[in-house]
Amino acid sequence: MIIKTVAAMALLLPPCLLESGHALAQDVPGIEICTVEKTMERRTSCLQSNVNFLQKTITKLAIDNQQKLDAANRQIEGLKTAVAGLQKTLDDLQAAQKSPKDAAPPQSPPSPASSAKDVAK
Repeated sequence: MIIKTVAAMALLLPPCLLESGHALAQDVPGIEICTVEKTMERRTSCLQSNVNFLQKTITKLAIDNQQKLDAANRQIEGLKTAVAGLQKTLDDLQAAQKSPKDAAPPQSPPSPASSAKDVAK
């Protein structure tokens, strides 16, 4: 039963593909070898097709690379902003760390004689 179904599909499928209006062989864009063409018109057309393909490829790559550069530049600017913020925070913390030391007079450690008097009391 399965073999009959597969055979029927194999017979019916090719005519359906032909009726769909799509060509079975399509010209795939890319570099073609133009030296095999015999006539000058066909060779010129082949070379022009290669030139057009290369121009489209170069344009697409240039756009892609420019987008990557723009994204990298935006990321660099964001990182610069983050570093500046961290530097400011570091400066604030260092200033806060220095100010309590400057405001309070340095305490000298208690002498052993004064601690003995405190213990005797």
